[in-house]
Amino acid sequence: MLPLTVFWGLVALIGTSRGLYPFTHPMNPYHSRLYHGCYGDIMTIETFGAPCDINNLMNCGIHGSEMFAEMDLKAITPYRILIKEVGQRYCIDPAIIAAIISRESHGGVVLKNGWDHTGQKFGLMQIRKHLLDKAHHPIGSWDSREHLLQSVGILSEKIKAIQRKFPTWNAVQHLKGGLTAFTAGIGTIATPEDIEADLVDDVIARAKFYKRHGF
Repeated sequence: MLPLTVFWGLVALIGTSRGLYPFTHPMNPYHSRLYHGCYGDIMTIETFGAPCDINNLMNCGIHGSEMFAEMDLKAITPYRILIKEVGQRYCIDPAIIAAIISRESHGGVVLKNGWDHTGQKFGLMQIRKHLLDKAHHPIGSWDSREHLLQSVGILSEKIKAIQRKFPTWNAVQHLKGGLTAFTAGIGTIATPEDIEADLVDDVIARAKFYKRHGF
């Protein structure tokens, strides 16, 4: 039988060799905190959060983005499995998808039959009519798997279009450019300075919150 001091020494040695991961939780390459898609790890991307101005000094910055993300968490959580499935299909971080849903529709709670109050945007990710087909017919019901696949597919197409247009940009710039093009169109982007900082910063800050909450 090993002396007690030797036993605890071996435990410490084994624990050190495994880093910070507990004995009962081995690393899983598909764990939500490890999966970040094809466009960089959002947890390493610098962000300033929601924009601040003279009329909005309390609910802005990273704190403001995280506050709104937390308010939407209950509404978005039922879609977590679906968001992960669609995110991995298109190699886009599920936390990014959750963040867009939070920013655009607050998890769908502000929509009327899937449309915004202007009737110009549809679904959890609020796809603009000009991004849909010529007849403006979205696929599936507003919160269905089919429509989320369509929405994330459009986002993926925008990112790939930015990759083709700016092949020398890095993965993070391609992601940010795709997020901007998703709402403003590719034609608005000519240089890295044209990336919509307010939108992108808010989405990235919210995405980090959702990544820490299992997306």
